[in-house]
Amino acid sequence: MDTPTNPRKGRGAVSNPAGRFEKVRAEAVDDGWEREESLPPLVTHVSPEPARTIISHNDSPDIPFEQSINPYRGCEHGCVYCFARPTHAYLNLSPGLDFETRLFFKPHAAELLETELARKNYRVVPIALGTNTDPYQPIERRLKVTRSILEVLWRCRHPCTIVTKGTLIERDLDLLVPMAEANLVSVMVSVTTLDDALKRVMEPRTPSPAARLKTIERLAAARIPVGALIAPVIPAINDHEIERLVAAVAAHGASSAGYVMLRLPNELKDLFHEWLTTHFPLKAEHVMALIRDLRGGKANDPRFGTRMTGEGELANLIRSRFKLAALRAGLNEERRKDLDCGAFQSSSGRGHTDGRQDTPQLALF
Repeated sequence: MDTPTNPRKGRGAVSNPAGRFEKVRAEAVDDGWEREESLPPLVTHVSPEPARTIISHNDSPDIPFEQSINPYRGCEHGCVYCFARPTHAYLNLSPGLDFETRLFFKPHAAELLETELARKNYRVVPIALGTNTDPYQPIERRLKVTRSILEVLWRCRHPCTIVTKGTLIERDLDLLVPMAEANLVSVMVSVTTLDDALKRVMEPRTPSPAARLKTIERLAAARIPVGALIAPVIPAINDHEIERLVAAVAAHGASSAGYVMLRLPNELKDLFHEWLTTHFPLKAEHVMALIRDLRGGKANDPRFGTRMTGEGELANLIRSRFKLAALRAGLNEERRKDLDCGAFQSSSGRGHTDGRQDTPQLALF
């Protein structure tokens, strides 16, 4: 198991600890021998992932969507705070560096989606892209899985929402513009900091803050409904930027904004603490203490209703600051646009406004 003691350039996690299901664990130990040479750069491995279905279903009261599609597992953006990191443990891989370097894609996503949309009992509700890992992470430029999904959704006149940090979304304006004109798409661009130095250590392979603001501007200019997501808010790391972030996204055309408080499920709490100790050693314990204050004395609280915002005096203060900043900027708080679910047209039949669809035989009439 690769367990470096120094951060790798261009990577978010500092180490590669075993997942919570592994029986064997490795621990880096200083044996007293000095080693001056740097560790070799990590290579990203991308593998196809066989899948029988493509649409995931959700009934969480904290999440504003019922259906989602994740074209990829793992994410090369390397955001150290990513709540999806612990899912790599299900693949017998590490939520640490493996999550950033061992990536999986669904090569037949478009075909699977067409099959599921053609089912007789399919009910049309917006499909969310980017709920687990970023649909516009760097490998999308070559693999185009997300684009193939959008092509199916547009052809079937199916509504969708997108959350991304990736400026690569601009590549798909030829699809997104007509979808927006038909009220079939809305976009949230995640902007976590305006500080380039912080961005480089916190989310190393994401586009710069300025580039993301420019993407918001271009989407807005193309009349695509676009908002901004300030996520996560991390006390004593980026929470002081809330007002400036809200003002910046508003100035670049965002029509709404939302925020999510940092969550540290499973292995993520140790990975994040290790990252803090490496990059912010003088205030690492202070940051963790503030996080515990938000979570009832724990590093993480998975309860519905509070897990996205935290609770207590600090959580209330951040909530009030965000609301006031959004009000001053003339932004709506994050809300899902009501997209058109009545125009749906699957390849096997005509859609209904209530989400049902005709059989292939009835489509002949």
